[in-house]
Amino acid sequence: MKSAVETLNPTRVRLTVEVPFEELKDSLDAAYRKINQQVTVKGFRKGKIPARVIDQRFGRGAVLEEAVNDALPKFYTEAVNEAEINPLGQPEVDITELKDGDTLNFTAEVDIRPTIEIPDYSGIEVTVDAVEVTDEDVEKSVEQLRERFASTNPVERAAAEGDVVTIDLEAKVDGEVLDDGVANGITYTIGSGELLDGIDEAVTGLEAGGEATFTSELKGGSAEGKEAEVSVKVTAVAARELPELDDDFAQMASEFDTLDELKADSRQRLENMKQYDQATQAQERVLEELLKLAEVPIPEKLLEDEINTRKHNLEHHQLGQMGIDLAKYLEIQGKSEEEFDAETKEQAVKGIKTQFLLDELVNKEKLNVNQEELTEHLMRRAASSGMSPDQFAKAVVEGGQVPMLVGEVARGKALAVVVESAKVVDTNGEVVDLEDEDETETAAETVEGVVEAESGEAEEKTEA
Repeated sequence: MKSAVETLNPTRVRLTVEVPFEELKDSLDAAYRKINQQVTVKGFRKGKIPARVIDQRFGRGAVLEEAVNDALPKFYTEAVNEAEINPLGQPEVDITELKDGDTLNFTAEVDIRPTIEIPDYSGIEVTVDAVEVTDEDVEKSVEQLRERFASTNPVERAAAEGDVVTIDLEAKVDGEVLDDGVANGITYTIGSGELLDGIDEAVTGLEAGGEATFTSELKGGSAEGKEAEVSVKVTAVAARELPELDDDFAQMASEFDTLDELKADSRQRLENMKQYDQATQAQERVLEELLKLAEVPIPEKLLEDEINTRKHNLEHHQLGQMGIDLAKYLEIQGKSEEEFDAETKEQAVKGIKTQFLLDELVNKEKLNVNQEELTEHLMRRAASSGMSPDQFAKAVVEGGQVPMLVGEVARGKALAVVVESAKVVDTNGEVVDLEDEDETETAAETVEGVVEAESGEAEEKTEA
């Protein structure tokens, strides 16, 4: 077999392959055996029909077609290995010449990973938010914990903001009560904004037994988005009572004996969260600067597939779970379809560039992923998926997704290398030391957020 490679552009090549006919012998024999098992000819036992009879009855062309279809993947793979290219996705194959007993010639056009030159990233400088936890932040955190331990007591007075009311609702559209427009015994906290627009004003000032009517746009159900006349009846009013902020509260709501210890723990937790956010922010901004420095060609077909994957996942998974369609989503976001398409393309380009660039850096720096790093990453992915580690690991192995997880960790390590060489300062002008953070895992999360299109279909294509 002879092959040659022609570069069509930085991300696409054409392979020209010439195969001597004798190299088709194994595939021809396999074709005759396959046809033998599929057909019957009077006078011959099944599977024992001579090749010349098959040629006469069914045509030599049918045998050649079966043989070529069987052999092409092998010859294509040999040509790819000989050319030392990294194909992306499936090739477009064209048989240019097939002479029985003589030769088989074909071409295969395929997208490839572009050759990327890693830029000098040692001079990257970024600014991130300073880690500052104020007394107000601590008080707010403790107050949120206090809210969780609030109790309610029935009162005989008009409902006010913060009260918990029990209500019955009835929604009408065009004067007709909706089949799914009646709900009784709903518990609602006035001012929470968790129900319909206008309900806070309607129930405020009503005592148990009081009724009111208001107009609101329905947020779900059969008449979602339509204006409805909503009748509300308050059946009970209860006041929320918060526990006193003292040592007794600390003992009830936490493992601490005193309120001061609880506040100190809250401050430490807030500092840890802000340090994590700071590390993530540093990684995101370093990645942005790295992408600006690098020239990364994008295969057109891969970009098209990635855009379609992102759109599909948004429409059929994320929005489907929310019970809205794309048009409603764009309305909520205040975006036109053109703006949405432009943003999706921009995100897809950034994701592909990030993956290509960091994969190249993994190879350049000879970064490896050990079992401990992979296990830690798997545990985190399992937690975010809502599955147990064992369930997630089983799904990953059965789906052949282990290389994908290894790639995620490796890219995280590559980004961590760049971050370590960058100068990171906070808004106070202080140099930020990120060495105490779990850089590889947080960097892997940062990269995932940029690269992934939810189902990972585009990423799988680049692993092909």
